[in-house]
Amino acid sequence: MKHRFEVLDIFRGIFSSMVVFFHLSPFAATVILDNNLVRNSDLFVDFFFVLSGFVISYTYQSMKNTGEVSLFLKKRFLRLYPLHLIMLLIFVCIEPAKHLFVSHIKVNNLDNANNNLTTFLSSLFLLNSVKMPGVTDVSWNIPSWSISAEMISYVLFAGIILLISKGNLYKIKNGIYFIIVLGAMAAIYACTGTFKLTYSFDYGFLRGIVGFFTGILCFNAFNRNYPRIHSLKASLFHIGEPILLIAIIVSVCCSEQLRDMGFIYEILFFIAILVFAFEKGFISTLLKKSTLLKKVGQYSYSIYMVHALFISMFNIIFIRILKFPPSAYSYLFIANYLIIYLASSWTYKHIEMRFNFKKRKTVITS
Repeated sequence: MKHRFEVLDIFRGIFSSMVVFFHLSPFAATVILDNNLVRNSDLFVDFFFVLSGFVISYTYQSMKNTGEVSLFLKKRFLRLYPLHLIMLLIFVCIEPAKHLFVSHIKVNNLDNANNNLTTFLSSLFLLNSVKMPGVTDVSWNIPSWSISAEMISYVLFAGIILLISKGNLYKIKNGIYFIIVLGAMAAIYACTGTFKLTYSFDYGFLRGIVGFFTGILCFNAFNRNYPRIHSLKASLFHIGEPILLIAIIVSVCCSEQLRDMGFIYEILFFIAILVFAFEKGFISTLLKKSTLLKKVGQYSYSIYMVHALFISMFNIIFIRILKFPPSAYSYLFIANYLIIYLASSWTYKHIEMRFNFKKRKTVITS
């Protein structure tokens, strides 16, 4: 099978945008952003983890030796790390800049205790989703903890799939993946006393593992049942797609009641990705017609990584310097998002794609 999964990419873009609005909501005294759906949109990070496991499993069904493992990790590192590093260094430069401008504008968190040498090193080495002594919150580029969780999931996945390949354990691979999901959930419960999945700087890596390996199970279900599900009538997908979207919206809005059972979101995202991967319902058809949504999906990683910086800068300019009231975000958030989108289109082309892994061209000589 060769699939592009356009609709799933579009959802990645939509949900990365929802995370942007989640971080905008504390600034905005407007019901457009200050509502249960936006306030709980941090849960969509779990959708990213599940989707990542799905897509990576589609591309890598086996790794037979350490050379293939090394190549896989190199590709994933070059895909994620350059933009992460650049954003980290920008935030490092911002810290002393705060003191230069504090006499001219209001600066929140002038001396942010969480932005210290320990958290810098943990971010630099992609360990900022692992609990560290003395670290009490997210730091520097706030969303980057999930990149750490993602990379840790890649390393674990590479090791497990190499073990499966070398041991010829393909028949029980789903059992192995399921045990990893249960083990990570059990570890979260052992450390926290709940099944919540809204951890970041501390147990975010476990959250990432739960979602990533749930995504692998999702792809294997898609792969194994593809002919049977694909042959189902389109009317079933026309009904199923809106039902799933409503279920996601309602469950996110009711997060206060459901967060203690984080596995509910993993199951829901598993089903949604499995259904929308077939792209047979009318919602999928409508989404695929939108060039803008395809672009948002394409730039989703950049949107996710740069938005914290541009939200802060926008707030400084419009709220603290130009004195717009917080209620002005009822329309200013559009301008803020547009700036983030334009910046993301630039970072996608000039950072993401520039440093992305490229195969060396083979030169044939006579």
